[in-house]
Amino acid sequence: MGRLDGKVALVTGAGGGLGRTHALLLAEEGAAVVVNDLGGARDGSGDGSSAMADSVVAEIRAAGGQAVADYGSVTDEAAARGMVQACVDNFGKIDICINNAGILRDKSFKNMTNDLWDVVVDVHLRGTYLVAKAAWDRMLEQGTGGRMINTSSTSGLIGNFGQTNYGAAKAGIAGLTRVLALEGIKYGITVNTLAPAAWSRLTEDIMPQDVEQQMAPEKVSPVVVWLCTDEAANVTGRQFFVGANRVSLLSWRVDDIALGDPTDNPFSVDEIGERMAATMEDWPRLLRPMDL
Repeated sequence: MGRLDGKVALVTGAGGGLGRTHALLLAEEGAAVVVNDLGGARDGSGDGSSAMADSVVAEIRAAGGQAVADYGSVTDEAAARGMVQACVDNFGKIDICINNAGILRDKSFKNMTNDLWDVVVDVHLRGTYLVAKAAWDRMLEQGTGGRMINTSSTSGLIGNFGQTNYGAAKAGIAGLTRVLALEGIKYGITVNTLAPAAWSRLTEDIMPQDVEQQMAPEKVSPVVVWLCTDEAANVTGRQFFVGANRVSLLSWRVDDIALGDPTDNPFSVDEIGERMAATMEDWPRLLRPMDL
C-alpha cells in the first residue's frame, strides 16, 4: 500500500531533474502520474521533443506504476488545460498538481533585455498560473479537494545575483501561492510553496562541481510527496526550503523598528535614522540562496 494509492498527479517539467524525481516518487507511493515535459533546452529554446517525458513514463511503468506522457507548453492556455484533461481522460480525475516547469536566461540587470525578461516570466509565472488555474477549476468541479505545490526559489524569496527576471517570477509564484492557499481552505485544496536547492541541468553550472551527490534532486522530492498525503491535509500556505537533506520552513518575521502613538505627528527623518541605527544589528541576516 502506497501513501498515494488511488491519487492522480500532474507534474510539469517532469522529463528530468526535480520534476523527474517528483514523478518517480509519486508513482512509487501509488499515484498515477501525467508526466509533462516540452522537451526543450534549459533556456526554453528548441522545437521540443517527446523523448524526455517518454523516458520517465517508461521508468515508472517498468517499476509497475501508472503514467502517461504529455508534451504541452505551460505557456499555452490550451496546452495547460490539456495536461489536466490528460489526467481525467487517462485516470478519471486530478488530485495533485506539481508546478515545476522552468527555464533560465540569467543576466545581470545591466545586461537584461525585454526578451530575456518576458520569456522567463512567461514560463515561470504565467505558466504556473495557467496550469494552476486549469487544475484548480477541475478540482472545484470534482468537489473532493486537492493538493497543489508551486515551485518558487530562494532567488525570489531571498535574492540571487544575475537573476532579476527569474527572481521576480519566482517571487510572484510565492505570492500567488499564498493567496491560493487562503482561497483553497474552504474547498479542501492545500497550496504550498517549494524553494528547492538541487543539482540539475538548470543549476549544474551555478553550483560547485563537487556537490552533485550532496544536492541530488532525490533529496527534495520526499517533501513534495508528503505534502500530497492525507497527513498534510492541514498544511497550506507554507514555504519550504529543501535541499541536501535539509528541510526548512521559511516564514515572515516582523521586527519593530519604531513604535509611536498613531495620533502623534509623523516621525522626523532624524528620528527614523536613529531607530534604524539602533536596531540594525538585530535585523535578520541576509541568506545566500545556497547557504546550506
